[in-house]
This record gives sequence, C-alpha cells and structure tokens, in this order.
Amino acid sequence: MTTQRFKTVLLAACVAGGALGVAASTGAQSLDAILDVGKARTAEARSSQAKIDRLADETRDLLSDYKTVMKQIDGLKVYNARLDRQIANQNARIADIDESIAEAAVIQRQIPPLVVRMLDGLEQFVQFDMPFDLDTRMGNIEAVRNNLDRSDVTSAEAFRQVLELYSIELQYGRGIESYSDTIEVNGAEREVDILRIGRVALIYQTTDGAETGAWNKDTQSWDVLPAGDYAGAVRKGVRIAKKQATIELLNMPVAAPEAN
Repeated sequence: MTTQRFKTVLLAACVAGGALGVAASTGAQSLDAILDVGKARTAEARSSQAKIDRLADETRDLLSDYKTVMKQIDGLKVYNARLDRQIANQNARIADIDESIAEAAVIQRQIPPLVVRMLDGLEQFVQFDMPFDLDTRMGNIEAVRNNLDRSDVTSAEAFRQVLELYSIELQYGRGIESYSDTIEVNGAEREVDILRIGRVALIYQTTDGAETGAWNKDTQSWDVLPAGDYAGAVRKGVRIAKKQATIELLNMPVAAPEAN
C-alpha cells in the first residue's frame, strides 16, 4: 500500500515536473519571440530614424541651397537693373552719335563750297590790300585752292588751312617788318627796302637812301615823299624792324583817317 502510494506520488511528481518543464520551455520560446520582435522593431526604429535624420539633413541642405540661390537671384536682379540702365545710356549715346554723324555728313558737304568762298574773299582782300609779300600771300592761297582737288586732303584739313591763312593775315596787321624788294615807282623799277607798320603804313626807301615814298591806298600806287621829311625816320624804322636798333617813337608818313 505504501509502495503503491509512493509510486503514485512519484508519478505525480514526474508529471508535475514534466508539466513545469513544458511550461518553462514554452515560456522561454515566447520570450525569445518577444525579444526578437523587440529587436526587429528596434532595428526598424533605427532605420526609420536614420531615414528621418537623412531627410532632415537633405532638407537643411536644400534650404541652404535655396537661400544661396535666392541671394544670387537678388544679386542678379540688381546687376540686371544696372545693366539695363547702362544699355539705355549706351543706346542714348548711340542715338546722339548717329545724329552727330548725320549732321557731320551735312557739314562735310557744305565745307568745300565754304572754303572756296573764303578763299575767293581772302584773295580779293589781298588784291586790294597794301602790296606787301604779295607772292607769298597769293602763293599760300593758291596752294590751299589746289588742295581742294587732292584726295588725300580732307575737307576739314582744307578748312583748317584756310583758317590758318586768315590768322596769318590778321597777324600782319599787328607787326612791323622790313624786307628788300623791287617795286615800280612812276614807271621805273627801284631796288628798295620796304618798311611795313602793321596795315597802317607801307613805306619804301631806296637802298642808297636818296628816295623815300609811301603806298597810297586811294590811288593804289606809290607816292614819292618830299626829300628829307621822313628819310631819317624810315631808315631808323628799317633798322628797328630788323632788330638792329632799339624801339623808339618815330615820325612816320601815316595817312590820317577820313572824317565821317
């Protein structure tokens, strides 16, 4: 009886032990499964966080690039506005230049006739002026006139040459000079010293000093002056003009201005 009871207890213990073993084995498997799930979720969370971090970094980079691009766009807007103003100014200058070229073309066509008229007027003036340095003065006029037909002389250059001739003629009225020349007095040629005092007086004296005369604007001829009246003064004037004597006041045969 006792033995039978012991067997029963032993069997029950074995059964209970087996049940506990099964239960323990089942619990261990469930825990492993739970741990595996946790690990999987942790891995997924890490992967998701990594994606989030990567997306955040990409977003920051894109935002930084966007700000950089916007600054560049703002700079380009300022530059383009400035460039537009410069282009507008250049277009205005081009328009002005085109207008100037058109005006210059008109002036270019008008210069040759103007030069011809100026030369004609100057030539007529020299012909009616006191007869000093006529060969030189008329030669200069003829040279400029010939330049009008030369292809290598521009209209502007010809105009400049005419203005230079006018300037030279203007200077003649302000200076004093003396030179040797051959003139005709009363039908006879004389070797003389010419004394020109601006355009106020043109006087001659023969090389021997025996005869002195002056140009008469009214008769367009030489008048012989009375002997001894101006001979000494003219002789001194010739020396002054040649810088052989100091300047001083001299009594010269100057025609009195006509009364109105």
